Amino acid sequence: MDDIAGQLKKFQKELSTGTVSLVLLAVLGQSRQPLYGYQIARQLEQAGEGVLAGKQSALYPVLRNLEGAGLLASEVEPSVSGPPRRYYRITKFGREVLREWTAAWNASRDSVDKVLQGELR
Repeated sequence: MDDIAGQLKKFQKELSTGTVSLVLLAVLGQSRQPLYGYQIARQLEQAGEGVLAGKQSALYPVLRNLEGAGLLASEVEPSVSGPPRRYYRITKFGREVLREWTAAWNASRDSVDKVLQGELR
Protein backbone atom coordinates (compact mmCIF):
# COMPACT_ATOMS: atom_id res chain seq x y z
CA MET A 1 0.00 0.00 0.00
CA ASP A 2 2.84 2.38 0.80
CA ASP A 3 4.24 1.81 -2.66
CA ILE A 4 0.95 2.90 -4.25
CA ALA A 5 0.82 6.01 -2.07
CA GLY A 6 4.41 6.81 -2.99
CA GLN A 7 3.70 6.44 -6.69
CA LEU A 8 0.62 8.66 -6.39
CA LYS A 9 2.61 11.34 -4.58
CA LYS A 10 5.31 11.23 -7.27
CA PHE A 11 2.70 11.44 -10.05
CA GLN A 12 0.93 14.39 -8.39
CA LYS A 13 4.27 16.19 -8.00
CA GLU A 14 5.07 15.69 -11.70
CA LEU A 15 1.62 16.96 -12.73
CA SER A 16 1.95 19.98 -10.48
CA THR A 17 5.40 20.82 -11.80
CA GLY A 18 4.12 20.77 -15.35
CA THR A 19 1.10 22.97 -14.72
CA VAL A 20 2.15 25.49 -12.07
CA SER A 21 3.08 28.23 -14.58
CA LEU A 22 -0.28 27.83 -16.30
CA VAL A 23 -2.29 28.05 -13.10
CA LEU A 24 -0.27 31.01 -11.80
CA LEU A 25 -0.96 32.91 -15.01
CA ALA A 26 -4.63 31.92 -14.82
CA VAL A 27 -5.01 33.11 -11.22
CA LEU A 28 -3.43 36.45 -12.07
CA GLY A 29 -5.37 36.66 -15.34
CA GLN A 30 -8.66 36.28 -13.46
CA SER A 31 -7.79 38.73 -10.70
CA ARG A 32 -8.99 42.31 -10.93
CA GLN A 33 -6.07 43.49 -8.83
CA PRO A 34 -2.41 42.57 -8.34
CA LEU A 35 -1.77 39.76 -5.86
CA TYR A 36 1.17 38.88 -3.65
CA GLY A 37 2.52 35.36 -3.26
CA TYR A 38 0.55 34.35 -0.18
CA GLN A 39 -2.73 35.43 -1.80
CA ILE A 40 -1.93 33.39 -4.89
CA ALA A 41 -1.00 30.35 -2.80
CA ARG A 42 -4.26 30.60 -0.85
CA GLN A 43 -6.33 30.73 -4.04
CA LEU A 44 -4.54 27.67 -5.40
CA GLU A 45 -5.05 25.88 -2.11
CA GLN A 46 -8.78 26.59 -2.11
CA ALA A 47 -9.32 25.84 -5.80
CA GLY A 48 -7.21 22.71 -5.95
CA GLU A 49 -8.33 21.09 -2.72
CA GLY A 50 -4.66 20.60 -1.95
CA VAL A 51 -3.76 19.14 -5.36
CA LEU A 52 -2.38 22.39 -6.76
CA ALA A 53 -1.25 23.66 -3.40
CA GLY A 54 2.37 23.15 -2.65
CA LYS A 55 4.95 24.87 -0.61
CA GLN A 56 4.37 28.59 -0.87
CA SER A 57 8.09 29.20 -1.23
CA ALA A 58 8.11 27.04 -4.39
CA LEU A 59 5.84 29.57 -6.14
CA TYR A 60 8.29 32.46 -5.93
CA PRO A 61 10.90 31.10 -8.36
CA VAL A 62 8.12 30.41 -10.89
CA LEU A 63 6.70 33.91 -10.42
CA ARG A 64 10.18 35.38 -10.98
CA ASN A 65 10.65 33.27 -14.11
CA LEU A 66 7.28 34.37 -15.48
CA GLU A 67 8.20 37.97 -14.76
CA GLY A 68 11.59 37.51 -16.43
CA ALA A 69 9.80 36.22 -19.52
CA GLY A 70 7.61 39.34 -19.60
CA LEU A 71 4.42 37.47 -18.69
CA LEU A 72 4.08 39.18 -15.31
CA ALA A 73 5.05 42.53 -13.85
CA SER A 74 5.53 43.27 -10.18
CA GLU A 75 5.76 46.13 -7.73
CA VAL A 76 6.92 46.16 -4.14
CA GLU A 77 4.64 47.94 -1.69
CA PRO A 78 5.07 48.53 2.03
CA SER A 79 2.97 46.46 4.41
CA VAL A 80 1.56 47.65 7.72
CA SER A 81 1.83 44.16 9.19
CA GLY A 82 5.34 43.13 8.18
CA PRO A 83 7.95 43.36 5.46
CA PRO A 84 7.15 44.90 2.06
CA ARG A 85 5.14 42.72 -0.32
CA ARG A 86 5.74 42.11 -4.00
CA TYR A 87 2.47 42.31 -5.94
CA TYR A 88 2.22 40.55 -9.30
CA ARG A 89 -0.05 41.30 -12.23
CA ILE A 90 -0.33 39.70 -15.64
CA THR A 91 0.93 41.68 -18.63
CA LYS A 92 -0.73 42.01 -22.03
CA PHE A 93 1.83 39.55 -23.40
CA GLY A 94 1.05 37.26 -20.46
CA ARG A 95 -2.64 37.28 -21.39
CA GLU A 96 -1.77 36.31 -24.96
CA VAL A 97 0.47 33.49 -23.76
CA LEU A 98 -2.21 32.36 -21.29
CA ARG A 99 -4.70 32.00 -24.15
CA GLU A 100 -2.24 29.84 -26.10
CA TRP A 101 -1.27 27.76 -23.07
CA THR A 102 -4.94 27.25 -22.19
CA ALA A 103 -5.67 25.99 -25.71
CA ALA A 104 -2.67 23.64 -25.51
CA TRP A 105 -3.79 22.42 -22.06
CA ASN A 106 -7.35 21.77 -23.29
CA ALA A 107 -6.09 19.83 -26.31
CA SER A 108 -3.74 17.77 -24.13
CA ARG A 109 -6.43 17.12 -21.51
CA ASP A 110 -8.93 16.05 -24.17
CA SER A 111 -6.40 13.64 -25.72
CA VAL A 112 -5.51 12.11 -22.36
CA ASP A 113 -9.18 11.80 -21.45
CA LYS A 114 -9.86 9.90 -24.69
CA VAL A 115 -7.06 7.46 -23.95
CA LEU A 116 -8.15 6.96 -20.33
CA GLN A 117 -11.75 6.37 -21.42
CA GLY A 118 -10.69 3.77 -23.99
CA GLU A 119 -11.55 5.88 -27.00
CA LEU A 120 -8.44 5.06 -29.01
CA ARG A 121 -9.01 4.84 -32.74
